[in-house]
Amino acid sequence: MRSELRTRVNEDIMTLRRIFAAGSVALLLATTAVQTAAGQPTQIGDLSITQPWTRATPPRAHAAGGFVTIGNTGDTSDRLVAATSAIAGRVEIHEMRMDNGTMIMRPVDGGIEIPAGGETTLAPGGLHIMFMELKQGLVEGETIPVVLTFEQAGDVEVQFAVAAIGARAPGQS
Repeated sequence: MRSELRTRVNEDIMTLRRIFAAGSVALLLATTAVQTAAGQPTQIGDLSITQPWTRATPPRAHAAGGFVTIGNTGDTSDRLVAATSAIAGRVEIHEMRMDNGTMIMRPVDGGIEIPAGGETTLAPGGLHIMFMELKQGLVEGETIPVVLTFEQAGDVEVQFAVAAIGARAPGQS
């Protein structure tokens, strides 16, 4: 009798352990999904890609800018050399700068350096990704998939959050 009771108690303990383990895994997955949805950094090798965003577009817009911060914890620099997205016929890496009092926007030859141990920010009014020949309007609150291509790290797909028209920073309305 005592042996049966001990066996039954051990079985109950094992069942409780399995239930606890399954619950822990479910909680971990749920937490990961919330963190990803909240815009946690995307990691590829030594590169960390944070705050990818763009702006909503007015009707019939043909172009939009994309912005992101890329950190590099490695010992060697890398370069953002290209970007692609299904929402645009063409995607280019651009710079915007003042030249003799005139704002100039043009493609960047050779890509953008991500220095070893540093970071590079693509932001309104400076370096940015240019989505041209838009195939659809960009709607506030949605996300768009963008593949960033690095010289060393290769390709990584990142979801760009769509902020309000005219936003100066991610998450602005």
